[in-house]
Amino acid sequence: MISKYTMGSPFATNAVVSDIASESMDSFPFRHSLSGEKFVFSFTMEKDEIVYGLGEAPRGINKRGWIYCSWCSDDPFHTETKQSLYAAHNFIIHGTCGIFIDYPSQITWDIGYTHADETVITVGGTDFDIYLIRGGTPLQIVREFRKLIGRSYIPPFWAFGYQQSRWSYRTAEEVQNVVRKYDEAGIPLDCVYLDIDYMERFKNFTVDRSAFPDFEKTAAGLKEKGIHLIPIIDAGVKKEKGYRVYEEGKEKRYFCRTKDGRDFEGGVWPGIVGFPDFLRPEVRKWFGEQYRFLTDMGIDGFWNDMNEPAIFYSVQGLEQALEEAERMRGENLDLGKFFHLKDLFGKLSNNRNDYASIYHQIDGKAVYHTRVHNLYGAEMTRAAGEFFEKEYGREKILMFSRASYIGAHRYGGIWFGDNHSWWSHILLCLKMLANAKMCGFLYCGADLGGFNENATEDLMLRFLALGVFTPLMRNHSAMGTRNQECFSFEHTDAFRDIVQVRYRLIPYLYETLRRAAETNDMMFRPLSFDYPEDPLACECETQLMLGEECMIAPVYEQNVNGRTVYLPEDMTFVKLSGERVVKEHLSKGLHYVRIALNEVPLFIRNGRKVPLCRSAMRTELLDTEDVVFI
Repeated sequence: MISKYTMGSPFATNAVVSDIASESMDSFPFRHSLSGEKFVFSFTMEKDEIVYGLGEAPRGINKRGWIYCSWCSDDPFHTETKQSLYAAHNFIIHGTCGIFIDYPSQITWDIGYTHADETVITVGGTDFDIYLIRGGTPLQIVREFRKLIGRSYIPPFWAFGYQQSRWSYRTAEEVQNVVRKYDEAGIPLDCVYLDIDYMERFKNFTVDRSAFPDFEKTAAGLKEKGIHLIPIIDAGVKKEKGYRVYEEGKEKRYFCRTKDGRDFEGGVWPGIVGFPDFLRPEVRKWFGEQYRFLTDMGIDGFWNDMNEPAIFYSVQGLEQALEEAERMRGENLDLGKFFHLKDLFGKLSNNRNDYASIYHQIDGKAVYHTRVHNLYGAEMTRAAGEFFEKEYGREKILMFSRASYIGAHRYGGIWFGDNHSWWSHILLCLKMLANAKMCGFLYCGADLGGFNENATEDLMLRFLALGVFTPLMRNHSAMGTRNQECFSFEHTDAFRDIVQVRYRLIPYLYETLRRAAETNDMMFRPLSFDYPEDPLACECETQLMLGEECMIAPVYEQNVNGRTVYLPEDMTFVKLSGERVVKEHLSKGLHYVRIALNEVPLFIRNGRKVPLCRSAMRTELLDTEDVVFI
């Protein structure tokens, strides 16, 4: 069922765990050619054929009609015009064939954009492996692919609890206040996050003792209350004399370099940083061991960020921009010159020329960063995951990342990055859930309510109602935006009703994810996977199947009292709110269902049941044996 085709000398990405012999490229079944230093292949699509995949990517579940680019990108504006997000998940399903391109640099996927009935895939080099999985249904193809890439990460049970984050809770008192207000409102909570401000001047593996004078005691006190404190770790290590992590990395030559052997220096939150060369096993081991600084303080969960890697500027690029701006001082700037001056600084961040000046040292050889760009964040996650498993065993530490490549799914989860408080991003989260699961990333979710901009109460409630089902249920927002903690809004009781539903479903959601990991199955599926002969099901992109038992269909529009839902078979419509359950049997077809802001809709298939336990303020207080079935 699986064929492997190798061209050139592929870089070992760690994506695949099965050893498969390569076949000759002469037998590669698609139209293909070399275009300079690029490999191009194409195939024709049937008129109504659906193309699935690409994991965390813009647009729909069906990827037809757009150009996508595999290039891990720090871009907070997740609009339909974008081609790349934070991940590179190079897997698609076309008809009865799955295609995985194991190539860690840029790939362009023109899926019916230039020609409506043709997919053209351009691999940006000539050193890669292509795996073809032929025959069977889309779900069978996914299972074979997941077997090929290895078992997905399973988080601790408590990581299914509700999680509150914001950039940034600056002091121990602020964190304690968040927990206190959730408790006073009677809203369940399991985690509070720390963004970059908990650090001493944004330095990894440090604590600002003026803001957290007894960090260990704070963490222990929260743990006694059933609350896990989750700090952020960034990729860049601040350049500072006397800072242990930087001094060790510099002394051991552990940072990425320039062509002439100097450490590459870029600017991020702390100013100038070195970027650990995560592609080297000794660097991964060293960096992974740094997490001990925080695990020794009682921390058992982390989120890795800025690891595309995000670069605000390079030292060289900034200097060149400043010099050119100085030369333009006093000039009469016309249209062209003004925008050139503006672009000098506007284009400093995540500049392709900066990435092109970075080199990795692997097995004594310099490897051009552009060749392996999409692996960087994945290998940072691997560094942490390997350390956690060695020291604490599986399923003990929460770990998820922003940037990712297939293979990182074995070491941690992902979140979908810096989204916005836009109604359209409720649907974008839903669509990415299905495709991310195909690529092995089971523990995932979006920033509920949106990270950027200001969330309204109704948007927050509708976003949370979808988040009830996402494995990672985290409310996260940016500094300077409206506070969007559940207790910050007018109708606190409505938020309590929604979050309590999550806690009632946690045993079911946890077991569904665990089963999907152990059997290489999908936790969420497009309706077309289950009803391939039903045209309305195949076109539906606002609903998903969950497990073997049910279907979810969130409300995703403002100022409405419900939504139209398509039932591909007779189902029981269930409205959940706090401890309340309202059920109605509905026949196959289209229905308008009314859903209040404090209700979570769920549709249960005939002959199936979903267990509900009683809600509790923490996951550790849930009685997972005392359940009722709906």
